[in-house]
Amino acid sequence: MASNKFKVQLLETFAALITAAFGLVAALAWNEAIKTGVGMIFNSGDDIWGLVVYAIIVTILAVFMTLMIARALGRAKEAVEAEEKK
Repeated sequence: MASNKFKVQLLETFAALITAAFGLVAALAWNEAIKTGVGMIFNSGDDIWGLVVYAIIVTILAVFMTLMIARALGRAKEAVEAEEKK
């Protein structure tokens, strides 16, 4: 039982770290896209569409990975709870 609780704690920690990392990457991508957009309004020459596509892809990836991590964590918690009831 203690081994399963450790696994759940480990998964929770990894879930939090990975989620934070993807959130940071998405935030940085949007930061660049917005910065470039503002630069275009004031006639700066950066490629906004490439940055917007990048930001969208990173955001979708972050959401997908966050959902996958949350599902894995939920299954692990259910397994631990089921074992504790035995």
